[in-house]
Amino acid sequence: MDDTSDDLAPAVRSILEAARTRSRGGERIDVDPRDLRSAFAAAEADDRTPVIAEVKPTSPTTEGTREDDPVALATAMVDGGAAALSVLTEPAHFGGSTDTLERVRGAVDVPVLRKDFILNEEQLDAVESDVVLLIARFLGDDLEPLLAAARDRGFQVLVEVHDREELDRATAAGARFVGVNNRDLARLAVDLSTFERIAPHAPDDVTLIAESGITTAVDARRMREAGADALLIGSAIMDGDVRSNTRTFTTAETDGSTDAEGADGSAAVDYDAEEHDRSRS
Repeated sequence: MDDTSDDLAPAVRSILEAARTRSRGGERIDVDPRDLRSAFAAAEADDRTPVIAEVKPTSPTTEGTREDDPVALATAMVDGGAAALSVLTEPAHFGGSTDTLERVRGAVDVPVLRKDFILNEEQLDAVESDVVLLIARFLGDDLEPLLAAARDRGFQVLVEVHDREELDRATAAGARFVGVNNRDLARLAVDLSTFERIAPHAPDDVTLIAESGITTAVDARRMREAGADALLIGSAIMDGDVRSNTRTFTTAETDGSTDAEGADGSAAVDYDAEEHDRSRS
């Protein structure tokens, strides 16, 4: 497991330390999942941008905590056109829980991703979901066997990467869904050109999901033009009216808007001082 690197941000090291000591789950889970690819295809057929909207009460990179009923938030996201949902189950740093995921999944009919820091096979058995997240950086040589263990339980698996080496390792392990995280876990800074650099090297049969830093409809279109099959969006949807915010992103390619406002109408958050080239490299 490659999770002890000194270049990780302190907040990330703290998250991993908590993940190692957390309960490992109960009896083995077997899942009959809702199909993620079909959900994305249905969104496309309905002229919606495929969006995984994230129920995220808080995080180390945001201020404050949102205490609304997560089920109400989730249903509002689906009403806003979300093709799928992501639910945090990490409790100490993101305010998530497996109970929240169970409640949300029982209330909606779209695929639900379990967003957590899974480090061993037993942690897969904490709760049923349609998709689980595995982060390539933290798993090293354990990625391939853990991916196989998740699939053996019926889970679809989203493998998260941040650079070309991690992409190659993920695809070699057989990943069919790859999320490119625009956030650098060493500095917690966001650079949307990360996706643009990595996407051209992904195999054609891999479903690519752009993660982190998508704060405006302009960002959403940029990621789609760079090859994103879907977008995972958390803070920009959670900050304000989640139904309206979700609609902003799911209609990003059809509303003709060219402004640079955030989903709630406020000025977009500038996560990185650099101006990023829009061309694919």
